[in-house]
Parts: sequence; C-alpha cells; structure tokens
Amino acid sequence: MVAPPDNDVLWARALHYSPNGSPALQGVSLGVREGEILAVCGPRGSGKSSLLRCLSGRLVPAEGEVWFNSTPLHTMDRHQREQLRRERFGWIGTEPGLVPELTGWENAALPLLLRGAARSAAKNAALDWLDRLDAGDCARRRPHQLRQDQCQRIAIARALITLPPLLFADEPTAALHRADGNQVLRTLTAAARSHRITVLMTTGDPDIAALADRTVHLLDGRRIGATPFHAATGAEGRDACSLSV
Repeated sequence: MVAPPDNDVLWARALHYSPNGSPALQGVSLGVREGEILAVCGPRGSGKSSLLRCLSGRLVPAEGEVWFNSTPLHTMDRHQREQLRRERFGWIGTEPGLVPELTGWENAALPLLLRGAARSAAKNAALDWLDRLDAGDCARRRPHQLRQDQCQRIAIARALITLPPLLFADEPTAALHRADGNQVLRTLTAAARSHRITVLMTTGDPDIAALADRTVHLLDGRRIGATPFHAATGAEGRDACSLSV
C-alpha cells in the first residue's frame, strides 16, 4: 500500500470499477489539494459519476486505493464509510432529493438537526445559507411549491451547512436551464472558496468546468491526457494527475 502525498486532501490510485461486468473505471488516479475546486469532465458514460461515488465512499472500487487525508476509505467497512460521509463529506446530486414534508429551511437544516443541534440554531444557520444562495424566499415553502432551481439551491445549502471539508457535486445543474445552472454553480463555488471547502464536481459542460480551478477528463473510464501513475510521482510526491490536463 502506497502512502498518499501529504499535500493532498483526497488521493486515489488505479481505481477499477465494473458494475454488472461492464467497466466504468479503468485505472483512474488523481490527487486533490485542500481548498481546490476540481471539475471531472467527460461525455455521458465516461465514468464521471462512478468516480465520484468511489471517491466519496458510496461505492467500493474492485481495485485501487482512496485516501481522505491519512484515512484509507478502501479498507473501511460500510458503517465506517457512512460515518465518514455524515461527518466530513457533503453531497449534491443531479436531483435535489428534498424531503417533501419539510419546508425549505428544514431541508437545509436537516444535517444539523440529525446531529442533534438545537432547532433554533439549525434554523438560523439554514436561513443564513439560504440567503447567501439567493433562496431566502424559499425558507417557509415546501418543495412542491418551488421551482427546480430553487430546490437545487436548498440542496446546496443542505450540503454546505456543516462546512464539510470535502464536497462532492455530481452533475449538480443537469436538471436546470443553462442560465440557472451557471448562476447556481457560481454561487456554490464562491461559497466554497470563502470557506476553503474542497469541491469535486462532474460536468459535461465546458462553461461550468471553467468555474473550477482545474479540470481532469475521462473517456471510457480512463483519464485522458494524463501521465501513467507509475511514471507520475515527482519530487514532491504528487502524481501527474494533480497537474492541469
């Protein structure tokens, strides 16, 4: 087992994943610095979502290593991975996934409420994040009363409210109109940078990828334009996957 570089908050080596026998990831490696916003780009079916799910511990790769700081996710059991996700990771998917019975602020505050935070404190934090994300007028309405972009803003507030060290965003604007999606992503990246939150997001849109600090590209489950891992370790211990592609 190879130790991860000290200056990477997230590090993966030679990931392989083949659901139902069909290869989704074929030897993908990368490293991500603390506070960096990284866009994983590629066409549909390139393995972007599978990579994000393996990096976040939602899926276990068939081969390879995933490290968060000095913690090896690939050796954890299911309970340990779930605990790490709850305590250290944020997640935004293609759909908001809001609880229909809850109001906007209750959905945004849910991670704090599940941790046992006082309701008043959780509400104040949720209202603050909704205001930052231009969704303050959604606080007292339920999801069925809101537009899709408003629901997605609430989902982003829910992901940010605990200030996770690492945030995963899997095609977070796929269901939105282009203008709404770009605006939502600008808000997300600005909030992440102000709090030094590391972000990994997938996208097939070059305009959205341009909001990131760096991009990596996948095609048919492989990194393209990257140096092979075994030849990529430099003097600082970082692999070439951490360099711009």
